[in-house]
Order: sequence, then C-alpha cells, then structure tokens
Amino acid sequence: MSTHVVATDFGGPEVLKLVEYDRPAPGAGEVSVQVRAAAVNPADHKQYSGRFGNDRSDLPIALGREAAGVVTAVGAGATGPRGPVSVGDEVITYRAFGAYADEFVVPADATIPKPDALGWEEASGLLLGGVTAVHAISVVDPEDGDTVLIHSGAGSVGAAAVQLATARGARVIATASQRNHDFLRELHAEPVAYGPGLAERVRELAPSGVDAAIDLYGDDDAVDASLALVEDRSRLVTVAAFGRARAEGFPALGGGPGADPGTELRKAARLDLADLAESGKLQVFVDTTYPLSEVRAAHERSIAGHVRGKIVLLP
Repeated sequence: MSTHVVATDFGGPEVLKLVEYDRPAPGAGEVSVQVRAAAVNPADHKQYSGRFGNDRSDLPIALGREAAGVVTAVGAGATGPRGPVSVGDEVITYRAFGAYADEFVVPADATIPKPDALGWEEASGLLLGGVTAVHAISVVDPEDGDTVLIHSGAGSVGAAAVQLATARGARVIATASQRNHDFLRELHAEPVAYGPGLAERVRELAPSGVDAAIDLYGDDDAVDASLALVEDRSRLVTVAAFGRARAEGFPALGGGPGADPGTELRKAARLDLADLAESGKLQVFVDTTYPLSEVRAAHERSIAGHVRGKIVLLP
C-alpha cells in the first residue's frame, strides 16, 4: 500500500486527507516514482476549491502536479524526453497528477532527469513555475535595455521570470511585500510595493517608461498599472486576470478561460530549465517545507500568500 493526498470534497484545506491506496503497477509507457519531495502550487488549491469545476463525480481528487523522486519500476517502452527511463533514475515529474504521495505512477514522458545541482526540494519546484515563466517571457520578449515590470516577483513564477528577464539584459522592476524586497535585490531586480499608487511609484523608478509587464498577481491594481505604463498591449501578459485580459485586449496565459495554454512551448521548456539549473544560471527557492501529513497547514500557508519561492511537501 502507498499513501497519497486526496480532496474528499470541494472547499478549503479542511477537505484534504492523507489516505492509503493500492498503487497500480506501471503500464506501457509509464513509470513508478518514489517521491522525495512534492511542490505545492496555487493550481492545486484552485482545483479542489471548485474554481476549475465542481463535478462531484470527479471526487476524490488526487492532488499534486510536480515532484522529484527515484524511479522504482518501469513499464514497457518507458521513454522520456531524454531517452529510456530506468529503475534507479533520479527524476523530476511534471505534469504528473497525484504527486502528493509517497509513490505514484506517471507517464514516462512526464519525467526528466533531475539536475545534480538541485536538491530534492528545489528540484520538485523547478518546472511548473519555470515553464510558466518561460511562456510569459517568450510573449513579452524582453531585449537588452528593456524595462520589464513583473507583478509578484518573489513567488516561484516571479523569481524565475526575474532571472530569465535579467539574463536577457533587461532591467526588472518587481512588486512584492516589503519583507521580500531584499530578496528581489539579490535577484538583481528593483523592488516596489504593490497596491494603490503603483503606477506612480514605478514611474518614479523608470521615468523613461516601461516596455513590458508580466502580471502574476491578477488584482486590479496590477492590471491598471500595467495598462497605464505599457504602450504595446501585446507586451503585457497575465496568468491570473483572465476577465481583464478579455476586456482590455491583452494576452492571457495558462489554464483560464480564453487563455493560451502554450502546451508545446511549456513542454519543450522543461529540458532547457533543467540545463539552466544544472549550470547554475537558474535558482529555485524554497519558502517552507512540511511533512506530507501536514498538507492542510501547507495549503493554509500557500493561500495566505507572500510566499518566497515554493512550499514543498516531504513524504
């Protein structure tokens, strides 16, 4: 028997339970992975809260989209993006549903080799935030000398986007709570407080203007500031404010209504992100770790916000 976390109903973290289950053997093209660390993502909460739909026939929902661990069994023809997968391989899994577990079965195509430069906790949080950042950066396409505004720059997606933008030579201004301003400076971004008056604060930092903006927060202050500051709306993207994007005519990315999922781009980005992490050109930051048995507390922390990097569950 294995254990995994399921949502037994739609609601808040109180619906999450750690239960035993009969883990199947991997079938053709699948592998079984012993989980060393599993990352918490806002999409997990959105799923069991009902924001992605509340069809009760979907219950219980096995949670978790990304993890890092060791392959314990392989099915016939188990091949990942970097070739055949073997027992004993250290891997990252994404997108891999049911990752809040001590062991689970995933398609081999959802596994890539774990970079040696990352520990288990960091590796578990590399890909979901990373591919989202790559997608956003590919749309706004910052060039050397551009000024880019990134909303919620201290989160896992934001920290990756800051690093990717500065690597292109862009100047990055990023919003965050005051406690995370020094962290942003360490990433070579210029921090600014979010909230009312944001556009004016950014103009003080960048009187010559802002070339592009990436909204990872989704509130009206962030969107209004971006619209006021960025002249070319094709260089303003959001992963959260889907309604505003439709109404105002700028791109939305991800799984929301009318958004571009960027499926193939994000899939291809996984190996590039692993290579960047291996070479030390991309860091993953862990805010807090929790035992898998304390998944409710982990989600309460995630929902409260102001997280610096990833929250990670340890089986």
